[in-house]
Amino acid sequence: MSNSHLFLKSAFPRAPLANGVGRYVCQLQRITLKYCKNNGSSKGMREFLENDLLDFSRANPGVVVYVKPRRHRTAVMSAEYLNGDRQWINCRNNTREEIRKWVEVLKTQATGSSDTRLRKLWHTDVPSVQGAWTPFTHQHPTGNVAQYPNRELSKLQTDEMTATEKLIEMYRAQKLQQGDAPS
Repeated sequence: MSNSHLFLKSAFPRAPLANGVGRYVCQLQRITLKYCKNNGSSKGMREFLENDLLDFSRANPGVVVYVKPRRHRTAVMSAEYLNGDRQWINCRNNTREEIRKWVEVLKTQATGSSDTRLRKLWHTDVPSVQGAWTPFTHQHPTGNVAQYPNRELSKLQTDEMTATEKLIEMYRAQKLQQGDAPS
């Protein structure tokens, strides 16, 4: 077993500023596409630039796209996020579809934190003193000593009336006010 995970920075999983609670804010700030005009390993990047780049930039006006030709170098994507993180992807010999998928991954992930070791799979900023909530937290204790299967406890328990029942009740009350008997 490798101990390489010990050298990664560790953190808790988090959503930046409760992103998506009010509205979603794309965390990708800018993406730089570097390619060679002649090199064969940049063919997929050139095809992406010719066919898909305008559609991507029109669909994502909040993402700044830089295109940087370089001589005799392999194709590279560089993404910068709102929190200052940067991610770099080598696109040597990638096809147009692979590059399109990588651009979509960079756009949808919250940050370039794939090199972060997670301490726990969940985290809360305000831990509860009372403990975790379960569906059985506020149930009556008769269910603890009952003999199962039990017909009475197996019935659907509804505290509120359904919308249909409320409408029927309102209709009957309206008919009673008008002096007509409900049918």
